[in-house]
Amino acid sequence: MDWILEPWPWYVSGPLLTLIMFLLIMTGKRFGMSSNLRTLCTICGAGKTSDFFRFDWKAQKWNLIVVLGVIIGGYLGSNFLSTDHAVQLNDAVVLDLKQKGIDSAGKAYMPHELFSDDILTDPKILSLLVIGGILVGFGARYAGGCTSGHAISGLSNLQIPSLIAVIGFFVGGLIMVHLIFPLIF
Repeated sequence: MDWILEPWPWYVSGPLLTLIMFLLIMTGKRFGMSSNLRTLCTICGAGKTSDFFRFDWKAQKWNLIVVLGVIIGGYLGSNFLSTDHAVQLNDAVVLDLKQKGIDSAGKAYMPHELFSDDILTDPKILSLLVIGGILVGFGARYAGGCTSGHAISGLSNLQIPSLIAVIGFFVGGLIMVHLIFPLIF
């Protein structure tokens, strides 16, 4: 079990990811997590009100299985395959996070201040979560896919729009972390 509990080196995980992407390209399938929201909305009947949701969702069943695998894999990894429940952070990062009110930084894998059920009672944090979720959902749809879809699938297909989207995601992330996040917290 030691080999599965330790992080896999790039020379193992990279070729495995490449193999998966090669198989998807060869079978004519496109990987992306955000497209599953459209599929789920279509299954629930959204096609009755919008043409965007009128498509053959059964052709995307395989991608729903990927989502189920991510959920199950995340649960198993978090509850049974985690050896250390804290992330090793640089002391300067821990100090910076503590100054921002995140006292469990470096002590917990997921800081209590950000991931506990208590945050749902704080109107400021709840509104940030709702607004952030809407922006992420809209942004993923507007960009033609999410970060994983563009960075992994789009770049492996050598798509210029995916390269532009990934650069935009990176720049947007830097702006958020260095300019907007300090203003919010």
